[in-house]
Amino acid sequence: MNENPFSTPQPATAGDTPSVSSAAADLRNAAGEFKETAGAQATKIKEKAVETANALKASATEKAEHYKTVASEKAEHYKAVATEKAEHYKTVATEKSQQAKENAQKQWDDTRVKAKEIHVTAEDYIRQNPTKAVLGALGVGFLIGLIARN
Repeated sequence: MNENPFSTPQPATAGDTPSVSSAAADLRNAAGEFKETAGAQATKIKEKAVETANALKASATEKAEHYKTVASEKAEHYKAVATEKAEHYKTVATEKSQQAKENAQKQWDDTRVKAKEIHVTAEDYIRQNPTKAVLGALGVGFLIGLIARN
């Protein structure tokens, strides 16, 4: 549309002047044509905007689904790694506690054996030297009494 719809057409001859009513009719026709053209263009623009919005919505939905899938995969991976590490630490802790238990049992057994040996040795000494044992016990008791009194 190269022509201005609001411009007045020039009369063919200098003696012909358009009447006001014909100019108004021409103006109404031009306005109607402009309205139809503008309406059609607005409809096209609206349709294009709706298409673009739908395309953006579909793209956003697709990307959201993709990110959701990736996040789920990452979460499963981290869960598997955490479970594996927990099992490893559980195994190591069980082994260490078993070693500590075995060491404690060995120490307890060694201590019991040494205590029995000392007990047997002390009994033998007391049987062989009863006077020294009684006097030694009295001396130790006397010292403990003095210490407790002060």
